[in-house]
Amino acid sequence: MPSLGADMEAGTLVEWLKRPGDAITRGDIIAVVDTQKGAIEIEVFEDGVLEKVVVAPGEQVPVGTVLAVIRGAGEPAATAAVARTGERPGPLPARTRVSPAARKLAEDLGVDLATVHGTGPEGAITREDVQRASSVKASTPRAATAGSDRTAGMRAAIAAAMARSKREIPHYYLSTTIDVSAATAWLRAENERRPMPDRLLAIALLVKAVALALREIPDLNGQWIDGGFRKAAGIHVGCAISLRGGGLVAPAVHGADGKDLGTLTRGIRDLATRARAGALKSSELADATITVTNLGEQGVDATFGIIYPPQVALVGFGRIVERPWIVAGRVEPRTVVTATLSADHRATDGHRGGSFLAAVDRLLQAPEQL
Repeated sequence: MPSLGADMEAGTLVEWLKRPGDAITRGDIIAVVDTQKGAIEIEVFEDGVLEKVVVAPGEQVPVGTVLAVIRGAGEPAATAAVARTGERPGPLPARTRVSPAARKLAEDLGVDLATVHGTGPEGAITREDVQRASSVKASTPRAATAGSDRTAGMRAAIAAAMARSKREIPHYYLSTTIDVSAATAWLRAENERRPMPDRLLAIALLVKAVALALREIPDLNGQWIDGGFRKAAGIHVGCAISLRGGGLVAPAVHGADGKDLGTLTRGIRDLATRARAGALKSSELADATITVTNLGEQGVDATFGIIYPPQVALVGFGRIVERPWIVAGRVEPRTVVTATLSADHRATDGHRGGSFLAAVDRLLQAPEQL
């Protein structure tokens, strides 16, 4: 059962889309899991054969539980069965690494390490893995009875994740007001020459500017895991999306820094549509390396968000609005937006955060280059 965010404790296997013996390829959807975020499609990340399924449809299991056994391409069946089954419960394999801090925490919380799924390097068990397992142990009976009210369950899960974030993460907050007159003028002219279905969204410019700024300030692009910052290999921007029935998800636009604005716009629209239809993929919920939230449509001038752990930063944008602006000693009407940064002081400091916001500002002054 994949972890689809800090607010997820367990999930229910809805159906298998592949059967034992079926060949599978990296990226295939093999199952559907029901979570507090809705129905999520589960991907595989290697080629091989589905050896056997371990969890039956309708069964609710904690994050980290083995759902199925995959035999790698060319791997003998017997080897796969010995190396990968991970049946629950069972003895902790000798090759599983456990950090000293995680082992001590497990002893304090009474967590059996044999039941913990490691998310650290090479499957190492981290403090966060132990904390998650402890939370599942304490809350699984409650979660099992909350399925009739998904909205309430999602709100409770978000509340738990945000409380953990404010409790554990030393936030610092920065803001700047950016003159986006050039960007909005370029966007208006660009959209006039495009057919309606291909017109660009303003949020695509903001997401692209954030993604390119992260190339310059990679300290904000990654996760805080087991007491240290782990820089992400790619830039996957989570876009906060409100759901019609209430609640919030932030699925990732993968490789946002390498996508053109048209592709970004289509990707953001697609994510919003599928998020509200409950048809997101597991990687889209698990892979975000930073989150962008935009409350401008709600009339909000600025938003100071709470970091979504284990990420180390969140960027907020308010509404794009016309304000008086001083240009060359004269007051002129200019189109501006307030950009904010909520960042983890363990990973960066205000100087790096300020450099990041300055980079976003600079990039938005040349929208044709985004």
